[in-house]
Amino acid sequence: MQEWYDPGGHPLLALGFLQELSMNKAERLFLLTNLLRSKRTVITARELAERLGVSERTIYRDIQSLELSGIPIEGEAGVGYRIRHNFELPPLMFDAEEILALLLGSRMVRAWADAGLAAGASRALAKIQSILPDSLKQIAEQQSLIVPNFSSEPEAAARALILRKAIERQLQVRIQYIRADGEFSERTLEPLGQIFWGGKWTLIAWCCLRDSYREFRLDRIQQLEPLEQHFTTDASKSLPHYLELVKAQYHNKQTQG
Repeated sequence: MQEWYDPGGHPLLALGFLQELSMNKAERLFLLTNLLRSKRTVITARELAERLGVSERTIYRDIQSLELSGIPIEGEAGVGYRIRHNFELPPLMFDAEEILALLLGSRMVRAWADAGLAAGASRALAKIQSILPDSLKQIAEQQSLIVPNFSSEPEAAARALILRKAIERQLQVRIQYIRADGEFSERTLEPLGQIFWGGKWTLIAWCCLRDSYREFRLDRIQQLEPLEQHFTTDASKSLPHYLELVKAQYHNKQTQG
């Protein structure tokens, strides 16, 4: 059985900046902006490249992207760059209901998702709470919206993590499953997505035996084995297509009822 493990942390660059294994452009531009704001004097493209773990050519392109977005960058190639000293980025502000929505959503993920997403939700909660003004911190600390996790199932959460990785990599899985009628079943599946209906997670998959969509509750999966066989999706075999079929079926029932 193939197993996946989340990395225990991110490698530190020599100057102490956290560098992800595959940083996307938005994250890089955010870090680049903060680096430029932190310096009163110019900072060279070479130093920026070393701190962010990219090439100098990438830095030049990113500088141009920041300039096009309206950030006033002073300097030039070969000399160095800085952000104009009197420039301030507008603060990211939320109203009370937006804060409650973000906090409630993060708490739900922390309580009901797999371990990787739960850890991400905890980090997001800490970041949100760290930037709130005192007036909104009082709202965030209120305990009127609770998401208890004492009924969560660790084994189902562990399977959810394995399935999420298989879905991302488009790898088939083999499961041993107890059906609603108590009968044992073994299937090879192409996992397409996981849906939380409230209380229980359900795997939506293309069943290789039935050659059609099937749903499997994670708490009824007894054994789960990721396989090496890759699969592909298309317009007639995908999570969006499945949801369209379910929506149409629900609409028909409402109309007939």
